[in-house]
Amino acid sequence: MLPSGEQIAIAHGDQRAVITEVGATLRTYVKGGVSVVEGFAGEEVPTGARGQLLYPWPNRIGDGQWSFSGRTAKPTVDNVEQATAIHGVVRWRPFRVESVNQNRCVLALLLHPTPDFPFLSEIEVAYHLGSLGLTVTTTVTNRDDVPIPFGLGFHPYLAVTTPTIEGTDLEIPARAYVAVNPRQLPTGEILPVAGSPLDFTRAKSVNGHELDVTYTELVRDDLGLATVVVRDSTGGAVELNMDRNFPYVQIYTGDKLEKGRRRTAIAVEPMTCPPDALRSGKDIVVLEPGQHWAGSWRLRRR
Repeated sequence: MLPSGEQIAIAHGDQRAVITEVGATLRTYVKGGVSVVEGFAGEEVPTGARGQLLYPWPNRIGDGQWSFSGRTAKPTVDNVEQATAIHGVVRWRPFRVESVNQNRCVLALLLHPTPDFPFLSEIEVAYHLGSLGLTVTTTVTNRDDVPIPFGLGFHPYLAVTTPTIEGTDLEIPARAYVAVNPRQLPTGEILPVAGSPLDFTRAKSVNGHELDVTYTELVRDDLGLATVVVRDSTGGAVELNMDRNFPYVQIYTGDKLEKGRRRTAIAVEPMTCPPDALRSGKDIVVLEPGQHWAGSWRLRRR
């Protein structure tokens, strides 16, 4: 038995992906034998939230209680250095495998109330390989009898074909970023990127940039998609686009990861809300009893 449970393999043409039972995690994704994401081996436990689903909050939430619908949550601090709870509670939970076809699989989890998140909800994740790449669609359903809040994100590391990300160009279609304090929690300010080192609206090198930044005010195409592009020094490019249900994206250059993983890929994390949203109420999704929410994002190597 592998640490991440059952391994679900899907394929389409020269594309291959493996999704794990634990966390509905994207473990590997390759096209033509070239990695699209920097994943992890089957015998490994993923570090750095690699490929994981972040629910019912992405990023960090501060210590201290918060309340909604007359219920009080008490987050478990798992980032001791910053006294925050990070990346939700489902990334270590086993999901049910609902269906598997050649190029598509669906996993689901009924999340029962806990002190961290005292609400009953269901999360369904569909991974689909096709001519446009890998599309990931998540549906959240309120199974409780009161309105529930949540935030959601994903944590893929976009791969480069070089040993590190030095020489890699990054393009982020964002006009603004979320200012944070030393604990990486929002100060309440949304600042323009124009004129700052954090402006990647036109592709530029990540050399000399250590990024762990929440971007927002995303520029979208006619289909409502915002697209982040990572292009390495050999010309290989990976892009991630996200629909309007993801108005934030976290960019992390992996500077604090363990040796051997440091600055070897760039995490591009679509998020429905900024950090600490369940406590601040900023851009959280609220579902009435029985109501559904769904959002999609897509990866592909050009």
